[in-house]
Order: sequence, then structure tokens, then C-alpha cells
Amino acid sequence: MITDVGQPFALDLADPAAVRLETTGGKCSSLARLAAAGLPVPGGFHVTTDAYRAAVTGAPQRAIVAAARNVDPNRPETHEAAAARITEVFAALEIPAAVADAVRAGYSALRTMRGASGASGAGDASEAGYPAVAVRSSATAEDLPGMSFAGQQDSFLNVRGEDALLRAVRDCWASLWTARAIGYRARHRIPADEVTLAVVVQHLVDADTAGILFTVDPMTGSRDRVLINAAWGLGEAVVGGQVTPDTFLVARVGRAVDATVSTKEVRTVRADDGTRNEPVPAELQDEPSLTDAQAAGLAALGVRIEELYGAATDVEWAVHDGSPFILQARPVTGLAGQGAVTNV
Repeated sequence: MITDVGQPFALDLADPAAVRLETTGGKCSSLARLAAAGLPVPGGFHVTTDAYRAAVTGAPQRAIVAAARNVDPNRPETHEAAAARITEVFAALEIPAAVADAVRAGYSALRTMRGASGASGAGDASEAGYPAVAVRSSATAEDLPGMSFAGQQDSFLNVRGEDALLRAVRDCWASLWTARAIGYRARHRIPADEVTLAVVVQHLVDADTAGILFTVDPMTGSRDRVLINAAWGLGEAVVGGQVTPDTFLVARVGRAVDATVSTKEVRTVRADDGTRNEPVPAELQDEPSLTDAQAAGLAALGVRIEELYGAATDVEWAVHDGSPFILQARPVTGLAGQGAVTNV
């Protein structure tokens, strides 16, 4: 545990305390469970909801609540107005020294941790020896039963250096208050003064291939096969719909693979500052982005995660140098995720 005067502003990735939703939010809680279960999760740490509360306590929190109080669930212009006011609050926000120190300590620890490239963090592309990291938001009102908050808060990839990391953490906090998120919570009557945000910081997987898998068919609810969408590069091109991914259907029994290969013209890659999209080399555009063995291995990981959760799951993954990494997992919402898990 990384603490300051007893305050858990940061927690190691697999810390048992990190599974509590009120401490780390939905995404972090899930990653803590996955890491503790020995699944291949990139190393990292959590910036807890206590860090967010410490940063906004006092005048910033009063300004946030006051702006959100004027929101009408049925009038989008009020969502926009509240978001604009709250953006100003975070632009002027000074991160408390104790919180900043906890974040720096967690980041420093990653320098000696083996990263997603198979090398120590100090060997990764970095600024002053610090590894490139992914910085992702994790709200306490996230992926709750009957609701899905996926994609409402921001993530930042290929963040390097202490100053850039602290800015990314602050920007994640601010993304709790986008117009879309404000409106969604208002429609579901989630009080503005009850939501908080944690942040997870992890080694960035320099993915050769990435994508999403479902342990249940999201359209039909069928559980006889695992569905995998995959494309070259980082997963953002798949998640953002910028590329038509390959589709792999992997049977739970026998692990037979049925592949549909698409022409993949764009991939997301690391850049000097963040990420960028680039054309896929012509010789790779029509090649399958996974081998059958890799698809079967990912499907097996998906089934392990489903068993851990006791529910059908939606998993974001990446592969680097043939090794798979789990980036996120959450129960499938809606009808497709209902029903008992089939043990096969």
C-alpha cells in the first residue's frame, strides 16, 4: 500500500483494499480482482477516490455541486452549461502535495516492475527513465446493475513523465463531469455529491494486436462460443469503430476456431506524445490479426474471467510478442448477460 499519513491516496494493483467499489471504482476494482487471481494484467497502481476527494474538498466541490444542481435531465443545454462551469473548476485545480507525492511514489515503483513489453519499466520508452503508462478513469457509479457507464470517462495512453502523469490524473477527474456523464447520471437520479472517481495507472502494452472478447454472444445470448474481435495495433481503433476487426468464434468445447478476416486499413500506435492512427502495411491488411492458437488462448482466459465473476463478461485485451494481457473486464449488461454460466 502507498499511503500518506494513513490516507490511502494510492494502492498497489492487487491490494485487497482495491476491490472495494467505494475506494477504487468499477474499473479499478475489477482489475484488482483480476490481478489477485493471477490473470495477466499489466502492472500498475490505483489512485483512490480519497485522492479525488482530497483534491476537490472545499470550494471546488461546492462549485461542482452547485453547477450540477441546475441540471434538468431532459434539457441537454443544462448538461453542457454545467460541464463548462466544472471544466473551469478543474482547470484551476491544484493537486494537493500529499496526493501528488503518492502518485509519484506509485509511478516510481513501476520503474523496477516488469512491464508489458517483458522488460523492466526502466527499459521502456520513457522520459527520464520512467515507463510509458496508460491512465484510465474508474468511477464509483460505473457498470452497475441495469446501467452501463462505459466510455463516459476519459483514458490517456502513452503518458510519460511525472508532470504528464499528474495532468492525466487531473484530466481523468475532470472527465467525471462531461455533459454526457452529467446527463446520464441526472436521468438515473444519481446525486452529484455522491459520485467520485479513481484512476488506474498501468504499464502501457505496446500491442501488436488488440481487441474485445465476449464470453456470450451479445446479440443472441448464446454461450456455446466465445466471440473475439481483433485488429492490429492498440485497441482504440477497435473500441472507437475506426476499423472493421477480424472476428474469431472459439468453441468452448474442443476450442475449434471459426475466423472471419476483414481488410484492416488503420491501426492505432504509440507516438512521441500519446497515440496516432496510421495505415496498416499493405501486406498485413488482409492477414488474420490472431493465430488460431492465440484466439483459443484468449478464449480460455475469457472463460477463466467469467468463472471468477460468475457472469458472462466483456473483456478488453492486447497481445505483445505473443503474450496476452487483460486490460479490462466487466459483466455483460442487458439480456445477453442474463442467465446462469454454463460450465463446459
